[in-house]
Amino acid sequence: MDQTLLQLAKSSPVGKCLPDALYVHRSALSKLDPQLQQLEKIARQYLPANNNFTLVKFSLHQLKLSYLTYPHFDSDPHPALHYSIQVDLTTGEVSKQDYSARSNPPILHRKETFVTPDYPHYATFQALTQAEDHLGLLQDSHHIGTRQAWEARLQQHGIQCQGHSITTIHRHRAAIVRPDLSKPVRIALESGILTPSTTFFDYGCGYGNDHQRLIQQGFAASGWDPHFYPDTPRIPAEVVNLGYVINVIEDPGERREALLQAWKLTQKVLIVAAQVLVDDLSQGQIAYGDGIITRRNTFQKYYDQAELKAYIDQVLGVDAIPVALGIYFVFRDQTQAQSFRASRFRSRATTPSIRTQAKRFEDYRELLTPLMDFVTERGRMPVKGELPTELEIVRELGSLYRAFQVILQVTDQNEWQQITERRKQDLLLYLALSNFSQRPKLSQLAPEIQTDIKLLFGNYRQACTQADAMLHSLRDLSLIAAKCRSSPIGQQGVRSLTVHTSALERLDPILRLYEGCASRTIGRPIEATLVKFFSHQPKIAYLFVADFDRDPHPPILTCMEIDLSTLRVYYQDFKENPPILHRKETFIAPDYPLYEKFAKLTRQEEDWGLLDDPKSIYKKWGWERCLAEHCAVLQGHRVVWCPSADPYKVKLLRSQIRNRRKKR
Repeated sequence: MDQTLLQLAKSSPVGKCLPDALYVHRSALSKLDPQLQQLEKIARQYLPANNNFTLVKFSLHQLKLSYLTYPHFDSDPHPALHYSIQVDLTTGEVSKQDYSARSNPPILHRKETFVTPDYPHYATFQALTQAEDHLGLLQDSHHIGTRQAWEARLQQHGIQCQGHSITTIHRHRAAIVRPDLSKPVRIALESGILTPSTTFFDYGCGYGNDHQRLIQQGFAASGWDPHFYPDTPRIPAEVVNLGYVINVIEDPGERREALLQAWKLTQKVLIVAAQVLVDDLSQGQIAYGDGIITRRNTFQKYYDQAELKAYIDQVLGVDAIPVALGIYFVFRDQTQAQSFRASRFRSRATTPSIRTQAKRFEDYRELLTPLMDFVTERGRMPVKGELPTELEIVRELGSLYRAFQVILQVTDQNEWQQITERRKQDLLLYLALSNFSQRPKLSQLAPEIQTDIKLLFGNYRQACTQADAMLHSLRDLSLIAAKCRSSPIGQQGVRSLTVHTSALERLDPILRLYEGCASRTIGRPIEATLVKFFSHQPKIAYLFVADFDRDPHPPILTCMEIDLSTLRVYYQDFKENPPILHRKETFIAPDYPLYEKFAKLTRQEEDWGLLDDPKSIYKKWGWERCLAEHCAVLQGHRVVWCPSADPYKVKLLRSQIRNRRKKR
């Protein structure tokens, strides 16, 4: 770009300027410098008629403008890119990209920066950005540029967007609190089974809370209940929910018929939920359902987890998939069922960053981006017909292989190899755990998974052999102990390793498989904050922690243990004097958004001597005594002196703090 135009673009008070480009909303083009307006008018002549673009991207390196279409710019807090048309003013060449069908398109943040302050929704956009900034959601912005990456960031923080507002998703529900949507429906939403484009029918809907709330959110939903909605037609739907219905039907024949009728209406996925019995360490057996713990009710039918699965499988002739304790998904199509199973062990991967500059790469950057996304997603090169932009890439660069060589000129090859290895481990986990039921034939897998296996392992038999070897190695508890001790992530106990759920995919594959043996039985509880690996006995525990991010020493509210030798589930509720967490940074990976904040608190607490006796501060009351003895109080993630402390004692404690810092 001409240096004058370049300077005008970089210093423009209008639009969002990034290192490689200036982005301006269509409504703000008239506020640009006249020379930039003239440049845009020239470029627009190359566009097809009636192009309804949203943003204009002025490249800061080349004389190129891109017209980007975001159809839901005003209504979606983080709209997805649908189309891009790039105009090269040097050559007159026009190239187009269609993102509308992609599952992981680029999205926008900080929308107010693209428009002017007089834009009708400017204040709404700005308020959302300020709220997201306050919560640390927009840190490391290069990691949240796509829909899936952003959704992962929101999930990591326990946040959801509702319009242009953000709300906290409660990780743990107290016994007397019922969520807006029932737990089975929430899981269907969070797993992508239920979407706004999916039809939903609630069989035995009671008061109709679920389907009424879904209708309010724009879903095509309805429900039937023999008492509350008896006149509603029982119509087929892609997703049918039979939530906590079979518990309350006393007659076995009627219970069976309800399950069969719900299945008859199901076009894609049936959700079956029922209260199940678990062993409470203080009360004996209790019923667990919909996130609520209640004492056993003698006029309801209760199952244990294995019994419930066996009942569903026997009545429907299926292989039901556990997604949570007492909740199962049943798929009509077995290929979709296997794809869902595989997706549950799919770790997140980030496209390697651009480390150097190369003209050839910059010339074809937009064209090469879909190829980079594909290899990041699957850990391999696409085969013929898998990449929508294949023909265009081949026409410009000769072959996909040559195109990837251009990518390797500006990225680290080791990072691509690590992605490939992670994808191989993901598949091995899936195949290993499928051995507990009836492992599918290769032909029953989705075509893309079949190709993954062939290209990453050579053949299906070889992949299954490696997976079975991994599974058999779990019999050796000394191996589990060694993996726990050598793990760079997680808090080490005497005979355990405790890890935040966000870091599970970073663990050694053997430990991921070990946890998978528990979650294959009950599904990983969506409310769980930590997972505890026991190295001296075959056992996994899921810990439910209140406000992990905001509370400097959050309490453990409940614990659910799974004995892997018997598959029995044990539940424990901590009440008045619960265990609390210390050294929170040890549970998470270093790239967790609040890692440094947690680590800084730990260093300060070490200097103050607050962590010297772990046994005495294991529970809440002991920790409170320790703080009082050290004249300390907590203000967020910071230790300060208690205002009413004895000045002489404070003087002695300050001296001790200085000595500890010298020894550090």
